[in-house]
Amino acid sequence: MVRPICEDVRHRGADALRDLGERLDGVRPAQLRVPADVLRAALELLDPQVRVALEEAIARVRIVHEDQRRTDTTTRVVPGGTVTERWLPVDRVGLYVPGGVAVYPSSVVMNVVPAQIAGVGSIAVTSPPQRDNSGAFEGYPSPTILAACELLGVDEVYAVGGAQAIAMFAYGVSESGIDGTSNAGAVICEPVTLVTGPGNIYVAAAKRLLKGVIGIDAEAGPTEIAVLADDSADPEHVAADLISQAEHDTLAASVLVTDSEDLAHRVEAALVRRVAATKHSERVTAALAGRQSGVVLVDNLEVGITVVNAYAAEHLEIQTRDARAVALRIRNAGAIFVGAFAPVSLGDYCAGSNHVLPTGGCAGHSSGLSVQSFLRGIHVVDYTEAALREVAHHVVTLAGAEDLPAHGEAVVARFEGNAPFADGG
Repeated sequence: MVRPICEDVRHRGADALRDLGERLDGVRPAQLRVPADVLRAALELLDPQVRVALEEAIARVRIVHEDQRRTDTTTRVVPGGTVTERWLPVDRVGLYVPGGVAVYPSSVVMNVVPAQIAGVGSIAVTSPPQRDNSGAFEGYPSPTILAACELLGVDEVYAVGGAQAIAMFAYGVSESGIDGTSNAGAVICEPVTLVTGPGNIYVAAAKRLLKGVIGIDAEAGPTEIAVLADDSADPEHVAADLISQAEHDTLAASVLVTDSEDLAHRVEAALVRRVAATKHSERVTAALAGRQSGVVLVDNLEVGITVVNAYAAEHLEIQTRDARAVALRIRNAGAIFVGAFAPVSLGDYCAGSNHVLPTGGCAGHSSGLSVQSFLRGIHVVDYTEAALREVAHHVVTLAGAEDLPAHGEAVVARFEGNAPFADGG
């Protein structure tokens, strides 16, 4: 499905990106990389209230992610023998910001801030060009996304979306001259080491295809919310929260798990009223009516906990009595929101947590985006001659057990002509 797109970008570079943008996004960008003056203009024209809100979101995300920094640790195994674990950032990252049915400047924040705190030296952002843009922003991503990039000090931004954007990051792109350009061979985007950020099915498929050429954070699917609630929950709160995720996408999953039949009926009644009144009611209705959404009625809260642990939702709200105690019993979720005053939408913007989270049950084995996502742990092994001599006979023995004698010989060679090492006898 996406292999031909990725191969086209690999072989034709910038010309392929322009052609694909025109065919798939309805836009042929004049420049694939957004000029610096366009980024500055986007921030200058940004609604002041939106700017203040973004600045608050950035500040809170920084507070939380600063505490995720890793420090090097040196362990003394034996006298003269140490292993140090160093934490080093990847050299260059490509951050994908969706731009389909909605605009996500918050995803700029969630991707860029942990990468910056991790110490990544080269950060590039890409987002689909928007066909409805005009004036200075014609052929470029949403001005709000551009403004968020400028606010965060990211000046390498591309007007490329979909699978072709992932291919651009994986292979890098240059001008080929096929499109009438006179600067054939000029590099537009250097390859990256790691790609993060959510996207549509084509983005996820390209990340899967190119994994190995690049590192990836995850193959994100449609968004999910599960609400575990008992009869103490406010049905209006539950209904509003189910709708909030359903408005993302017709494939979004909104699931209520409850042991209260009365609450289930009251939530369904609230949904009827609220869905009719919300802006994207058609999209929300499709999501709530889909097989991925529904109400799960359980015998008791214990069964409810079992159900949500098995489901491993991207977002899980706990709206029960003693909600924090219940939350501490959850093992599988991308993020957990405790009580009546921690809705998922808080986490989407201003809780300080990261909203790039595992979907499709992947929360059972994967974590959300964090500073750690951009770091690599490297073991540095430092042994003296005496420390190696003391353990050498064990190395030789284990090498023999695995029928890899040269492994043992690599140790023995260091003591040839010297006193023999301990034989363990």
